[in-house]
Amino acid sequence: MSENTSDRQPEDVPATPPVPETPAAAAAQHTPPAGWHVPPRPAPPTPTSGAPYPVGAGASFGSPSQPTQPTQPTLPLGDGGRGYGETPAAAQETATSTKRKSGAVRVAGLLVAAAVVGGAAGLGGAYAGVSLFQPASTATTATGPTSVTVNDTDDVNQTTAIAAKVVPSVVTIEAAGGAGSGTGSGVILSSDGYVVTNTHVVTLDGATGDAAIRVTTSDGRVFDAEIVGTDPLYDLAVIKLQDADGLTPIEFADSSDLNVGDETTAVGAPLGLSNTVTTGIVSALNRSIEIASSAAPDEGDADENQGEAPPFSFDFGQGQQSGQPAESIKIAVIQTDAAINPGNSGGALVDSQGRLIGVNVAIASAGGTSSTQGNIGVGFAIPSDIVQRVTDELIENGSATHGLLGANVQSAAYVDDADITGAYIAEVTAGGAAEAAGLRAGDIVTEFNGVPITDSVDLTAQVRALAAGSEVSLTYVRDGRDATADVTLGELEQ
Repeated sequence: MSENTSDRQPEDVPATPPVPETPAAAAAQHTPPAGWHVPPRPAPPTPTSGAPYPVGAGASFGSPSQPTQPTQPTLPLGDGGRGYGETPAAAQETATSTKRKSGAVRVAGLLVAAAVVGGAAGLGGAYAGVSLFQPASTATTATGPTSVTVNDTDDVNQTTAIAAKVVPSVVTIEAAGGAGSGTGSGVILSSDGYVVTNTHVVTLDGATGDAAIRVTTSDGRVFDAEIVGTDPLYDLAVIKLQDADGLTPIEFADSSDLNVGDETTAVGAPLGLSNTVTTGIVSALNRSIEIASSAAPDEGDADENQGEAPPFSFDFGQGQQSGQPAESIKIAVIQTDAAINPGNSGGALVDSQGRLIGVNVAIASAGGTSSTQGNIGVGFAIPSDIVQRVTDELIENGSATHGLLGANVQSAAYVDDADITGAYIAEVTAGGAAEAAGLRAGDIVTEFNGVPITDSVDLTAQVRALAAGSEVSLTYVRDGRDATADVTLGELEQ
């Protein structure tokens, strides 16, 4: 919600133009691309809880009769000169308007959730494979869930070993509510059933706050689950499987140690196809994206339909879209070319040793309708370092904190007379973290905690990634000279 009131905290990005609030949209139904043959599939069994789950062969969310919605062209990654501000629960203040530089190029594309599809189609086999992570002298068959098919145990490769290790730690999530139903993925955090996924999976893309959730493990066990906490500002959520034990938790890696070119493997349930493994590399680091928020609607807000979409928006393949979401979030992500499709959201992105480096959250699409959206080799995952911090806080407190810089900023490339890229500070908040650190209007932030800052989306994503009270160092340019400042971040009210 965009406001300019004295009793609300400003965001760290501008609202130029302001973006009115709508609930996060449920997105259009997924249908196979032209030329695909989809054999009929039986409807999944009705859950014991009585909540409806995906039905019908090839159906996405809700009824197969629900119309699909057209996708939307977008601006270049970042704020594209439009000065979009972040609008989570704490409202933002508008900043000085920006001026688009001549020659700015529009890029056709759409950021879509690698989220949720209807109809579960389990894959699997009866052999768990050979773990290449075992010492050479103990080359033994992996134990646990038997969902990775290995036909020739004398000729397995690293990907086979990664699959054998990781698949037991990834689950398929079915969520159902009055707004529809669908499936996504999740990653096991503990043997007694804590699982991380995306907020948009458990809220049906922001359509409901009380979805019925059931979880299927890779070995076919089914559990009811309840939401422990959601963090819409970074699209993460933790759920708890009821009466679960003996699960296989994922091993975490340090995502700050990644290099471009490192091997990646994505595991999840794309298009409802559980236990799917795809491979690729880290194709970019220090990427920041702006996407639609999937916060559960407040009571009475579910039928609102107003506003315009952010530069990049989700399209979840979830049935009829209720409106264009105006509320957006900025998140720092790992970019990968491992195939990620609707249904992969909440699943694992792992390194060459089968350790978690990210939670898959979104894909980029070249455009078209929701029925043609799919992997084009540009997928995004929330880094494991952020995942670990947020999930720890969700499990302990039911909510997570996020940093606040206390400044309205915009992309320097679209400000008159600016000759460098960065986040231009249009205004600082009295008594805020930026003012306390000596920053002032006109400064251009170019680096934050060692991460290059090229626009306002970069800065906001990095600030939000950290907990309230974090101490950071940033580099800025004032009057043509570089300077540094140590900042203690405030807390964003939600």
